[in-house]
Amino acid sequence: MMFFSPPRPSAAPGLWQDWREDVACVFARDPAARNLLEVLLAYPGVHAVLLYRLTHRLWLSDWKLSARLVAAFARWLTNVDIHPGATIGKRFFIDHGACVVIGETSEIGNDVTLYHGVTLGGTTWNKAKRHPTLGDNVLVGAGAKILGAITLGDNVRVGANSVVIKDVPACCTVIGIPGRIIQQKGVKIQNPRGIDLDHHLVPDPIGKAINCLVERLDKLEANQERFVTLDSENCDSCESEGVCHGDDKIILKQAAGGQ
Repeated sequence: MMFFSPPRPSAAPGLWQDWREDVACVFARDPAARNLLEVLLAYPGVHAVLLYRLTHRLWLSDWKLSARLVAAFARWLTNVDIHPGATIGKRFFIDHGACVVIGETSEIGNDVTLYHGVTLGGTTWNKAKRHPTLGDNVLVGAGAKILGAITLGDNVRVGANSVVIKDVPACCTVIGIPGRIIQQKGVKIQNPRGIDLDHHLVPDPIGKAINCLVERLDKLEANQERFVTLDSENCDSCESEGVCHGDDKIILKQAAGGQ
């Protein structure tokens, strides 16, 4: 009688497929990418993602120390720090990979794009879910910080240097410190290729408020001109000067030699 254990499915085919998709997505999101060799040799963001795929499989296989050592090497090589325990979906792209930090309990969906300087960080030392969750097709601008166990829905755009500390619904644009929602659409914010890179096309709420104030001032001044006589010479011969300016001003005017 022969005893045997069922064979375990190999992770190699899945890893190879993920690598292929991570490299292929670069050409759809970076117009500077010219050929495959250039992407493989000169894109630190791609290097970081490819090495993360390996460290994550080591982490899930309980090779924790090996995973951390490879992750430390990836950080030294690329200046991108991705914890092996983070969960990242397919076709993940880090543009201008530098100073990106992704924490252990971060969860990232498919077709997500991060620019340089992005941090997916935690706000507690408790060993629990403490890092953000990003949906599909999320784009995070350069220098943005997304902190805490919050959730960003699908198709969310985060403006550069924003600090997001609260949940963001799907199909919204958030900017500022702290981050606030400035745009929300009922349809997906996408271009024909499926990724919206127009994260610089965001409204200016401060400029809009100033424009509203200027318009209101113009209206008030226009209304005031209907009731106030600007020609001071007419006041000298007007019998109602006391009503317009008050008796005190008439007394001072007469004391100065006026009529």
